Amino acid sequence: MSLLSIRNLRVEYRTAAGVSVALPDFSLDIQEGERFGLVGESGCGKSTLIMAIMGYLGRNGAIAAGSIHFDGQDLTHASEQTLRGVRGSKIAIVYQEPATALNPTLTIGRQLMEVPITHAGAGTAQARRLAEQVLADVHLPDPASVMARYPNQLSGGQKQRVVIAMALLASPKLLLLDEPTTGLDVTVEAAVLDLVAELREKYRTALFYISHNLGVIARVADRIGVMYAGELVEDAAATALFADPRHPYTRGLLGAIPRLGSDKGSATLSPIPGNVPSPGAPRIGCAFAPRCDFAEPGACDQGPIRMYHAGPAHLARCVRFDQLGGVRRPPPSQAGAAPAAGAAVLEVDGLSKVFALGRARLVANDQLRFTASAGRVLAIVGESGSGKSTFARILCGLDTASGGSLRFAGADLAATRLRGRSQEQVAAIQMVFQNPDGTLNPAHSVGWPIGRALRKFGVSRRGAETEARVKALLELVRLPAHLRHALPRQLSGGQKQRIAIARAFAGNPTLLIADEPVSALDVSVQAAVINLLLSIQAEGRTSMVFISHDLALVRYLADEVVVLYLGKVMESGKVAALFAPPYHPYTEALLSAVPIPDPTVKQVRIRLEGEIPSPLNPGPGCRFAGRCPRKLGPVCDSDPPPVQEASPGHLIACHIPLATLAAVPPVFAQA
Repeated sequence: MSLLSIRNLRVEYRTAAGVSVALPDFSLDIQEGERFGLVGESGCGKSTLIMAIMGYLGRNGAIAAGSIHFDGQDLTHASEQTLRGVRGSKIAIVYQEPATALNPTLTIGRQLMEVPITHAGAGTAQARRLAEQVLADVHLPDPASVMARYPNQLSGGQKQRVVIAMALLASPKLLLLDEPTTGLDVTVEAAVLDLVAELREKYRTALFYISHNLGVIARVADRIGVMYAGELVEDAAATALFADPRHPYTRGLLGAIPRLGSDKGSATLSPIPGNVPSPGAPRIGCAFAPRCDFAEPGACDQGPIRMYHAGPAHLARCVRFDQLGGVRRPPPSQAGAAPAAGAAVLEVDGLSKVFALGRARLVANDQLRFTASAGRVLAIVGESGSGKSTFARILCGLDTASGGSLRFAGADLAATRLRGRSQEQVAAIQMVFQNPDGTLNPAHSVGWPIGRALRKFGVSRRGAETEARVKALLELVRLPAHLRHALPRQLSGGQKQRIAIARAFAGNPTLLIADEPVSALDVSVQAAVINLLLSIQAEGRTSMVFISHDLALVRYLADEVVVLYLGKVMESGKVAALFAPPYHPYTEALLSAVPIPDPTVKQVRIRLEGEIPSPLNPGPGCRFAGRCPRKLGPVCDSDPPPVQEASPGHLIACHIPLATLAAVPPVFAQA
């Protein structure tokens, strides 16, 4: 008997416009102790399914048909009292945003102790012992101290560990994880995923993990389901699904992400055209057919499509599953091919930024040295708190440096704020932010900021000229001209990010700063935006500073990379050089944490203990010494590391000899 059995589940929401069907007919079985992952774009119904299992559909949501059985118990028509007995004690959930799952007015200890007191009838002393033990299980140092803190006194990674601890306190049989690592640094994400795997072995809990990140799912799941428009369209073992996907949607998702070792010169990311249909949209036949390159009239548009056996324990909801052939490899990129390195468009020499906090000094950037070449992509990577955004703020004039130089177009801009720069200098350096909602005024149409930028930079003066130029910029970012009249709330996340890119290119910039511009987007939308950026950059020979913690994406699109840690450059050089030994130990740890969307790739795991420390008054030695798994000894704490040249232009700041670093086994190896 399955631990969780869902049969022909239909979930509906009552809205002002009528009944909206979120899940038309969903079936799934999960066995005891199984690790199951569910992937799909936003709007596919993943979170609705989780909420249906938990009985949290809200007042306007209802299960209209079908059943949910858990451990032999029917949850479909269970009373609220019965559901309360299941939630937390038998089925637990870890949400995407831990801050919303923790009460800001209660200590961590009180919130954790509530679980065994409520579900197991434990006394106060026993509940405290259990809470401290589970905090130790999730590798939080000094559990007694954590128990006394409030949520605002913990970092994002620490809060996520607390939420996982809370979910496991009652030893549930099934743990639901709803995008629990979204927004976390790659090293913290890897630590959380390792932690979940470790705790599963200890507590013998079945995992139901949902995500839009195929790399994460490849790491955590033995079996994977692919969801589209409220339906399960493919279900297979992880190795079979990645090696031989049998549904066009699965193939589309895999084609939209960069593969290990691929770059913009060897392959083009292939976004899926169109969008996920809205819940309740009429459908005849396959829901994916309007977006599918393989759709065949007379076959794919006839009645409901059933699941077909595409192989041993491999199911696919596609009438042409056996006619798709092998996995298509994207063609080589033309627009994205890297140009030859030209003259330096940006020269950073000894740049520092120090914030005075009373008697303390917070060193955000410390003696940064690197260059960016004309027409190429320079990526800056590192965990949160490494100084990436501080440097970006100085570069675009939102802040000034405390020392050093920042030479751009013949001028030193290190000490010049935005208002002190000429109109030409402001137009030449533009920025695309991580969250486009924060840069769009909800009261204005999306065409308004583009027109304002055109007028401000003197590109156009008259109304008709501005209107024509706005249309041209929308065409540049592949958006229809009529969308210039739409309000931000009427656009999708990908469309809003395209508007932000159009505004950034209004002044014909020489240098574009892209600060995590695709981290919040679905993989298909991300692929489209990356292709767009590379295409526009290639056409205009624009240089780009790409800030990210996604090293797989950096490997694909960057030409050069700078690795920052606590405001200091650890390693820099051409992108290919940083993905093979010799590595700086910090770069090696970052690479080991990258979620690879291929379960056949063997990856060395290096767990960094603790999170990036405070940059207040850093010591004289290597910034990474306190977390370095290859630390030599006291010299790493007392002396600044020498900068060694591993190859022309490839610099590593480390006390470890280059010969020793070169002998380190590669992080990635094909099985």
